[in-house]
Amino acid sequence: MTEESSTTSELSVAMTTTGMTQVTGMTSSSPGGVEVYFQCAVLVIGVVGTATNALILYALVASDQHKKHVLIVHQNILDLFTSFFVVVSYSIKLCNIYLTGSVGY
Repeated sequence: MTEESSTTSELSVAMTTTGMTQVTGMTSSSPGGVEVYFQCAVLVIGVVGTATNALILYALVASDQHKKHVLIVHQNILDLFTSFFVVVSYSIKLCNIYLTGSVGY
């Protein structure tokens, strides 16, 4: 009787640990509620940053001040590209596109 009970207890322990491994191994592919709001806020900030940097560059070029203020022009160009790539990257994160093949995740 003791052999049978020990075999049963080992079997239940093995089944329990296997079940726990499967439960802890599962991950959610969709972001949580707070993460979605954070990504939307970053996306809005990126769009506003892109628009304002483009507007400043346009104003500097239109008034022929871009030759006098080279540092400001270069800083706005860097900010413009950074804001644009923030918009692109967070748009992709927010859409949660599943890519297959060599570029998929």
